[in-house]
Amino acid sequence: MKSSRRQFMILSATTLAVATTGQALAADPMVAETEPQAIGLGYKADTTKVDATKYPKHNAKQNCGNCMLYKGGAAAGGCQIFAGKQVAAKGWCSAYAAKA
Repeated sequence: MKSSRRQFMILSATTLAVATTGQALAADPMVAETEPQAIGLGYKADTTKVDATKYPKHNAKQNCGNCMLYKGGAAAGGCQIFAGKQVAAKGWCSAYAAKA
């Protein structure tokens, strides 16, 4: 089966785009609870471990997975607050904003 140059270029560009997207998503590290920004926002990877005395408005139903700033999947994903890093879907920080 003969391929034309045009088909080769389209296939190459598509393959490169898919490979690059996968690498960018895989390269984002998880936010550590010990990072200065995470400490400042009270981020915890497990919403049940949030200090209730320090954050009295927090409740166990609030988590990154149902926050409007969260852009991710079932286990972890990106957050608009922590650019270039992933947060746990079961996590929480004081920037929490419920999805409408």
